[in-house]
Amino acid sequence: MTIPPPAHAPGGTAARRNPWLNGRPPTAIPERHLYCFPHSGGLPGEYVRWGRHLSGTQVYGVCLPGRGGRTAEPALTDLNAVVDALLAETRFVAPYDLFGHSLGALVAYETTRELAARGLPLPERLVVSAFPAPHLPRTGSRLSGLPDEELIAVLNERYGGIPPQVAADPELLAVLLPAFRADFALLENHRYRESGPLPVPLVVLGGEADSVTPDQLDAWDRHSTAPVRRHTFAGGHFYFRDGMAAVAAVLAR
Repeated sequence: MTIPPPAHAPGGTAARRNPWLNGRPPTAIPERHLYCFPHSGGLPGEYVRWGRHLSGTQVYGVCLPGRGGRTAEPALTDLNAVVDALLAETRFVAPYDLFGHSLGALVAYETTRELAARGLPLPERLVVSAFPAPHLPRTGSRLSGLPDEELIAVLNERYGGIPPQVAADPELLAVLLPAFRADFALLENHRYRESGPLPVPLVVLGGEADSVTPDQLDAWDRHSTAPVRRHTFAGGHFYFRDGMAAVAAVLAR
């Protein structure tokens, strides 16, 4: 097996032209690294800003093809293909944690499973947020093929809506909607396969008012042979937007 070159140097400096990682240049050698997988339609920059709250941690946002600054690239809608492409170009620098919110939790989980399968260095923690345990059955209609008007209505109802300045700009909307479609297709096309629990400590986060239930979060227990900790915060699906200090305290350990 050919191991890809490091995505960034041991000191944490981001490699040039690695399209998968967004991050700010470090001002000092980081003590650890946090790689964040965004939610459906999410941009990596939102998570990169968490570095302000995490002293000594270099934070990267993971950007998939067809999303964010990679909208000119064909979007991948098969999760196995996403993980293979990511690991072909990226090596996570230890010590590191993986974090994923909503759909990003599933991507981070499958990435960790593939790291383990390949015998590559594992994260010190896998942090999953606001997403049911992956083995649970998923219900609901397919969203990726909805007409634009219906998709916008679903986004307004379930995901906090599209910012008014974006909704009023046809060019911005033309960039945003395909990214949402690709992310919804990524989830809709995924089929869970059993492979046993991971030897990685698992941290499960959620919002008290989120539609993801405590039972769905507790079901993550079966996916790790190491300790599993769950933390619940005030707020809904995007609880961290109103209470980042409390979330940062958990991420900083």
